[in-house]
Amino acid sequence: MATLQQITFELRGEFITLDKLLKACGLASSGGFAKSMITDGQIQVDGQDELRKTAKIRLGQVVSLHGARIKVVAQKDES
Repeated sequence: MATLQQITFELRGEFITLDKLLKACGLASSGGFAKSMITDGQIQVDGQDELRKTAKIRLGQVVSLHGARIKVVAQKDES
């Protein structure tokens, strides 16, 4: 059985769009590839299929795709 890649993404600001999140986490080689993954129905947000390329992903949400799971957390304080 394949292991699921667990990724923690530290959010800077109120939200990140879904396509940018996939690219930032290294799961998509380009913005265009990220968008095609989304429109092909490969992405779920909080367990629901997400087809909006620029869906706003906020703190606490979980983005899932084949082989990987991204948990969006608050950026750590650097003080």
